[in-house]
Amino acid sequence: MNSEKSTQLLSPTDHFSVLLSSTLRGARLARLLATDWMRTRDLPYGVAEAAEHLVAELAANAATHGRVPGRDFRLALQATTAVLRIEVTDTRGDRLPCPQPQPPSVDAESGRGLLVVEALADRWGVMQGPVPRKTVWAELALASDRPGM
Repeated sequence: MNSEKSTQLLSPTDHFSVLLSSTLRGARLARLLATDWMRTRDLPYGVAEAAEHLVAELAANAATHGRVPGRDFRLALQATTAVLRIEVTDTRGDRLPCPQPQPPSVDAESGRGLLVVEALADRWGVMQGPVPRKTVWAELALASDRPGM
């Protein structure tokens, strides 16, 4: 067996999608599956590390704030030669995240997830529909001239 590390080139678009239970266990599985998927694509380390945190935050939000009993959430990852896009879709289209997240009070136990998304993503946003769904997405540039790399 050849011990050299093989480099997998990204196709024009490389896509992964999975439905997961709207539970904290489902959110954890989303992060693990995304980490494994990214590892097999040889994404730049800084991008993969940021993407793991983004998936963890977006999936945790879907499992807590976007949870509807008996309905799953969807994790989708799409990589092109220039961008990694992360999408998490849940069935609570009536509960949209604030586009300009504000820091919570110092003693608050939650409320920092979207601040993490804002800090790590090059771009992020929300798409509504089809009813009753919403998709929260985040993008990371794959170029080597990405800030912080």
